[in-house]
Amino acid sequence: MVGPSAGGGRSARLILMLNLVRFRDEAVFSDGHKSTGAEAYAAYGRESYPVFSRLGGRIVWRGNFELMLIGPDSEQWDECFIAEYPSVAAFVEMIRDPVYREAVKHRQAAVRDSRLIRMQPGEAGSGFGGPG
Repeated sequence: MVGPSAGGGRSARLILMLNLVRFRDEAVFSDGHKSTGAEAYAAYGRESYPVFSRLGGRIVWRGNFELMLIGPDSEQWDECFIAEYPSVAAFVEMIRDPVYREAVKHRQAAVRDSRLIRMQPGEAGSGFGGPG
């Protein structure tokens, strides 16, 4: 679950959030609504996007999961993307927004497992394991 503490301190610098999401086959809504996990997650995206974009959020990378090379075979992802926010304050404002909070019911119904990893942007280089 995404909550106000997920953003950490209030910083004015750009942040990136790596999102890895695995859907349920069938979404689980408290009111008994029926849909697939993918359909429910799409509803979350449609309903939350106006808040996300108004606060300066954007998707900067999206990819399709193919194969786990190192890690548990059970970790397979239906959605893989990096969302960029102009600041921690923008992220916190988004998750506190009433429209966003209403949209989250679709995410909660849709998601079997997920990872939300905050990253600080760095310089690209020609190598890894240190400065490139």
